[in-house]
Amino acid sequence: MHRTNLRSTTRPLTLSALAISLLLLSGCASMKPEPLQPAEIVSTVDADRARLMQGVEPLTGVLSLEEAIARAIKHNAERRYRIMEEALAQGTFDASTYDLLPRLVASAGYRDRNNDLISHSTDSVTGAPSLANPFISTGRTATTTDLTLSWSLLDFGQSYYAAKQNADRLLIAQERRRKALQLLVQDVRTAYWRLVAAQSLHEAVGQGIREAEAALGDARKAEKEGLRNPMEPLRYQRTVLENIRMLETVQQELSTARTELAALVNLPMSTEITVAPPSAVLQKAWLDLPVARLEEQALMRNADLREGILNSRIARQETRRTLLKLFPGLSFNYGTKHSTDSYLINQTWNEAGVQLSFNLFNVFSAPAQMRLSEAGVALADQKRLVTQMAVLTQLHVARLQYANAIHQFERADEIADIEARMAGHARNQSDAEKQSRLDRVSQSTSYVLAQLRRYQALSNAQSAASKLQATLGLEPVVDAGAERPLPELTDSVRKALDAWQQAALPDAGGSATGRDAP
Repeated sequence: MHRTNLRSTTRPLTLSALAISLLLLSGCASMKPEPLQPAEIVSTVDADRARLMQGVEPLTGVLSLEEAIARAIKHNAERRYRIMEEALAQGTFDASTYDLLPRLVASAGYRDRNNDLISHSTDSVTGAPSLANPFISTGRTATTTDLTLSWSLLDFGQSYYAAKQNADRLLIAQERRRKALQLLVQDVRTAYWRLVAAQSLHEAVGQGIREAEAALGDARKAEKEGLRNPMEPLRYQRTVLENIRMLETVQQELSTARTELAALVNLPMSTEITVAPPSAVLQKAWLDLPVARLEEQALMRNADLREGILNSRIARQETRRTLLKLFPGLSFNYGTKHSTDSYLINQTWNEAGVQLSFNLFNVFSAPAQMRLSEAGVALADQKRLVTQMAVLTQLHVARLQYANAIHQFERADEIADIEARMAGHARNQSDAEKQSRLDRVSQSTSYVLAQLRRYQALSNAQSAASKLQATLGLEPVVDAGAERPLPELTDSVRKALDAWQQAALPDAGGSATGRDAP
């Protein structure tokens, strides 16, 4: 009778387990890759586009350089990514600080047997089976609860150094955000001046191409009429076509400026952007500052070098973490437990314990682990030294490039001024019929090319200034830039650009000092 009940009890359990297994296996067998559907792609792209344009103020007037930089700081997608990267590092650091706390684990369980746990005993002296009847010491069903507080000295040390490493990684994320901001300002300034050139030369380039095409039509007509030497109209056409090709090259080179600037400031690509040409005065005071002062500034504030110092700190903390692993582990625990087992006399009890553990194989692995940690520290230190030399090299190269760019702009400005006056004389002579149309077209082309070279030299000078600024670790102070109103952010950028024009370096406390500061 007992066996019959046992079989009737276990059979449903076996069938249930078999049914669950078959269900899981069928689910795994039906799992297949799901290709992207056009509707899913369209919805994702539309949602991403809406998120990119969310909160972007429409452009209603002329875009100044300060506003362009402010818009890029506030809305540029790459900068948003760096800010989110920093927020993730902040969250990782905050989470790691909780690992320093002891573990307080609450657990509950339930068990159920289909039969009793019956056992017998053996006489410890004779080894013969006990003559007593088998006994039951555990109930078929029981509910258990447990609340245990545990703390490990080794885990605490590991968590302490891990939190310090995460704190340094947070600082590294901040330095990367600073560097991204410096590069963003540099790209915006370069693209802005290219758009200034495109906007200023648009009419002149178009007028030059129209005049050249009209002259080319006259030359082809003269060739068909055959009134002159056949070589003369062909030479004329070749010269005019060369001028047209150069003008069209200028037109093509400047055609992408608006799109590049729109992408940087996160405006729709179809937006018609009108820029206000800022002052073309280049500040030479930076070249008068002592090189030693600039080197000190670069070594104090350059983002790459600061990141290298932080990586060295992380490597040293990793060495301490490795050293901790070689020590024995000491853990303490204290808990309150409860069980509804009916055979227990004391169903609620407190339990405390201390455990000391040591991995004996650490004796053999310790030298290799220490060598690995020391190699990591040496590598981080060497990388920091390389970065320091690179920063100093970048500083001297950026300073020379800025000086050369200023000189090239001054020379291009003089040439453009001469070409402008020559183009004016050519127009006057052409109106008085004292000069051929070809001469006028050639002079107009030379004027446009001279103006292009002037704007290119000015753009290169602005780019060189931004490189020098980034090497010195200078960027606009834009705390909580994404949350600040655009006019307020624009004003902060304007103040930062004014400080740059005054050749002001921040002192140790972060305030700006003039170029005459000691």
